[in-house]
Amino acid sequence: MAEARPVRNSRATWKVIASDMPLSLIVRDDYAGKKGSEAFAQGDGRRAGRELEIADLLRFIRDSGVANTVWLTADVHYAAAHFYNPDKAQFQDFTPFWEFVRRAPACGNGSQNELDNTFGPEVGFVKAAPPGKILSPSDGMQFFGHVRIDGATGQYDRDVA
Repeated sequence: MAEARPVRNSRATWKVIASDMPLSLIVRDDYAGKKGSEAFAQGDGRRAGRELEIADLLRFIRDSGVANTVWLTADVHYAAAHFYNPDKAQFQDFTPFWEFVRRAPACGNGSQNELDNTFGPEVGFVKAAPPGKILSPSDGMQFFGHVRIDGATGQYDRDVA
């Protein structure tokens, strides 16, 4: 897993992993009658597709002794924070971590996606439109995240506004 070596070799207190897709949000692709997913998550049950690659990466991070990983992801229409708990997951060979999901600032705010249980996500925060609705940015559902890490202590402070 050569592409993960920089994470293993990093001396940073917090290893921030940016992904263009959330790990466990199911994003269905039902365009033109095709059934599928345009995300890592493939639905509850046996791991498949890109979930296998994420499982390999999470196992590598754990086996390499990498601590303090935080995932920043996007590609959905609402804001959320998920805690990944191996004790509640189908795949358990990883160290717990947080994922912070953001939406594009100028898009509509949609309803919450279903969660896939492969990696044991727990919702720590979610701000979404009511089920089946899409709200305009002018409806006041604009969210921005800010993370501050104190260089001396290594502690982080997360603000969601």
